[in-house]
Amino acid sequence: MFYYIKKFIDFITTLILVSVVTFLTFQLLPGNPALTILGPEAEDAQIAALEQELQLDRPLYQRYIKWVKGVFSGNLGKSYKYGQSVTSIILERVKTTAVLAGLSLLFSIGLGLFLGLFFAISRKNPYLKPLFYIDQIFISIPSFCTALLLILFFTVLLRLLPSIGVSGFSSFILPALSLSLGSSAILARYIKTSVDDEYKKDYVRTARSKGLTETQIIYRHILRNAIIPSITTLGLIATDIFGGSIIVENVFSLPGIGKLIVTSISSRDFPLLQGLTLYLAAITLFCNFAVDILYSVVDPRTRN
Repeated sequence: MFYYIKKFIDFITTLILVSVVTFLTFQLLPGNPALTILGPEAEDAQIAALEQELQLDRPLYQRYIKWVKGVFSGNLGKSYKYGQSVTSIILERVKTTAVLAGLSLLFSIGLGLFLGLFFAISRKNPYLKPLFYIDQIFISIPSFCTALLLILFFTVLLRLLPSIGVSGFSSFILPALSLSLGSSAILARYIKTSVDDEYKKDYVRTARSKGLTETQIIYRHILRNAIIPSITTLGLIATDIFGGSIIVENVFSLPGIGKLIVTSISSRDFPLLQGLTLYLAAITLFCNFAVDILYSVVDPRTRN
């Protein structure tokens, strides 16, 4: 129980530090938000009135305390560009990103497990050795390049899948593949390495001496032990997916969090950027927290 409490305290502490850094970063950026909203032709009286309305005339620590109180109450402020609540804008877009991230994670785990086991089982086959470099290719190619290649093949040449906007579930397949191919290659390499390490252990030789076939050894013993260390990569994969979605959503014109981030940066919408940064940080920290808890359940030795 102490292990879980410690992990939860670490999660909360890191989130608080992220909130401080996020707030200070956007508050200390050069430029006047009031002038950004009103435009360069605004009069001094108008700027002063808006600064008072936005409470920009208050000390920095008071603005931070007010913002944190708003975070806990679900009020992240008001968007400069849209004139709406930051929370409502994020909630409108989060569904698209959640579907994309969830599908990408499923693809990553499914492809990673399949390729990792295939490479591990076929490692002694000389004719399949060229295939072992596939994962290196996918790891090396950025997600936006993968996205363009998939659009060229599946949309332009084969005309099978849409590549712009959201017109149904099929609109998420190419973006999800763009995000998951690199992640699945990382997971496949990790599983292959884990399987190779397990093959060198004494229990494998004992299993062979008992007459078990290679397939039985893999699925009864090696696979279970090899997958446990691979759980730690799930947090990295989730982080990679959320980070890559910023670019991929713009490539495929998906109305999600990633596209919203680019829009808010171009319009210098600081309240929206603060909310989005905190949202992504919270999701990333939660994914790593969940992976730590899952790993401790699967392998209780890590609690010590």
